[in-house]
Amino acid sequence: MGSVVEDEQKAYAEFREKVRRTVFIDCLSPAATAPVVKAAIGQFGKVLSVRIVPKLPEAAEGGSLPQGALVEMETAARAKAVLQATGDMPFMISGMPRPISPMPATEDMFSDRPRNPDRPRIAARWLDDPADPDLPAAQRLRQLAAKHARERAAMLQYQLEEEEKLEGQQKQLLRQSYDKYELIQGIMQDGSLRQLASYYNIRVGEDDDPGLP
Repeated sequence: MGSVVEDEQKAYAEFREKVRRTVFIDCLSPAATAPVVKAAIGQFGKVLSVRIVPKLPEAAEGGSLPQGALVEMETAARAKAVLQATGDMPFMISGMPRPISPMPATEDMFSDRPRNPDRPRIAARWLDDPADPDLPAAQRLRQLAAKHARERAAMLQYQLEEEEKLEGQQKQLLRQSYDKYELIQGIMQDGSLRQLASYYNIRVGEDDDPGLP
């Protein structure tokens, strides 16, 4: 019996150390994959593992909502370096819609976390007796869970619509910027810039107009 307890304590201690060297990446593009995240974060240190985490089970099917990722670094110091570097300035992975939002990982983010040996076990039982005094409370909890599920579905739909609007706006801005630079490049190459400079009596140097002889 003592050996089992010792094994549980050892496994939980190793898990807590893993949590300390893990970073949670939020607002991650749905186009990002584990190898892409590993390559992006790998510039800050050795990455041991990457686990993509959908915010909600329904988000895994939608494919348009931001997702998260648990990135395990080699050491806790490297995890802190990731948080500092990506928190001080916008850091994009797989492009739009927005920069990532890093934060330290917590134990409840791991679905496969071991049991805390210092926490008492939770006892469960079926409530199948109408005369059971705990039955009304259990029924209210069931109704509350159903209400929360409906609210979650509504919020998920709203977030999906907002993300699609943001993506459309950013694509439009990107296209406008590209067209602007294409226009500038065009007038520099076809001589229009030299003609405009001559018309307005503005001196244009070779550095400003690479099309000039």
